[in-house]
Amino acid sequence: MNIGDAASRSGVSAKMIRYYEQIGVIPNASRTASGYREYEPCDVHMLRFIARARDLGFSIAEITELLDLWRDKDRRSADVKSLAQARVRDLRHKIAHLQDMADTLEDLANACAGNERPNCPILQRLETSETGEGTASRRPPEKGFKERIG
Repeated sequence: MNIGDAASRSGVSAKMIRYYEQIGVIPNASRTASGYREYEPCDVHMLRFIARARDLGFSIAEITELLDLWRDKDRRSADVKSLAQARVRDLRHKIAHLQDMADTLEDLANACAGNERPNCPILQRLETSETGEGTASRRPPEKGFKERIG
């Protein structure tokens, strides 16, 4: 099958398939006499595997490692589990960070009267980095920030 068929059957765009080949995540497809890429059902299966791994947030490096483990019939399931647990920890950290950001923004929005007056506590707090517990509160004010918005 050609790259378009492989793309539609796997749910991975032709552009991404070419990219995965280019960076070595998947082997280069065989070529027809006229130079077109030619894919087999096993290639589509591998591309679906990659798509599912990407949907779960695995990086390209992690996907490469997962593919190596998937192909290795002597693999240890502990190695696969370790990768999955690391991904879960990373996702939980990102979720906590996003929740912190949302809480901070909500506090900022609640502090604003939202009326016709120019005084805005949101802008004042952003300017002084007094945004609560979020990441921004640990960061020093950007040099020249006040002059740029003044």
